[in-house]
Amino acid sequence: MTQLAFTKAQATGNDFVLVSDPDGELELGPQRVARLCDRNFGVGGDGLIRAVRSAHLAEGRELQAANPGAEWFMDYRNGDGSIAEMCGNGVRAFARFLTETGLATLAAGERLEIGTRAGLRIVEREGDGFRVDMGPWRLEGGEPLVTVPHIGVSRPGLGIDVGNPHVVVALSSEEELDRLELFHAPLIEPAPELGANVEFVVPHDQLVQDGVGHIRMRVHERGVGETLSCGTGAVASALAVRSWAGAGAPDVWSVRVPGGVLEVTVAPVDGVEHVFLSGPAEIAFTGVVEDDLATELAAPAAL
Repeated sequence: MTQLAFTKAQATGNDFVLVSDPDGELELGPQRVARLCDRNFGVGGDGLIRAVRSAHLAEGRELQAANPGAEWFMDYRNGDGSIAEMCGNGVRAFARFLTETGLATLAAGERLEIGTRAGLRIVEREGDGFRVDMGPWRLEGGEPLVTVPHIGVSRPGLGIDVGNPHVVVALSSEEELDRLELFHAPLIEPAPELGANVEFVVPHDQLVQDGVGHIRMRVHERGVGETLSCGTGAVASALAVRSWAGAGAPDVWSVRVPGGVLEVTVAPVDGVEHVFLSGPAEIAFTGVVEDDLATELAAPAAL
């Protein structure tokens, strides 16, 4: 009987199915990934992460050539089976998985280099969770119009790239944020070529407290739907509000999502502005999937 061992992890409610494939022997077809992530017929998750050594994946080999310490590559798929660049909450869940299973070590003060399709991500322990250097970010601008039920007229958004594409929309009140219906993907005009995650954000009554910015966010993730959290979405939202706030805006932000609280920090690295994401990540449970959910994974991976 064919079996596939998996681990279920979550990071502020953003949940993932993780599978270990150090030598790159598994093929993850989109239909199988979607089935594994299905909450009725599979394990259930917002996405799937395959742990594969960088040397056994074409994208990983290219990245490791420039970053020899990036032994592990985070092969991330959205819940619908589509391939994504990376996932901020997923990086922390991946770090928890690697360290809990003994595939990697990360002591206090050490750094764990992880390869992603968006480039290198560097992880450090921080309290009970992890802090991830998400690298440089880019303001796309353009003010695309975003339409979603229950908020009336279309609203202008701000395009931000943090390794994957986002459009951030400011709302007027928490009541308006609560009324959002995000079951269907918001309409973005003009439509981004590769789609985008869409975040809706509201500042707290007192935006800045003790030098820290405070905002609340909900998100519709490309290829998934509304999720309890989105790490890159929290980063994009903090960067958007920071941009709107102008000179004097803080560099540290607390972002409340339905699944908890994330911290976003902007700081220079070698003269380039990087953004850092901090938050928890936990292993929920492990298990084995049998028969038809695993059979598609028996073929060697395409390199």
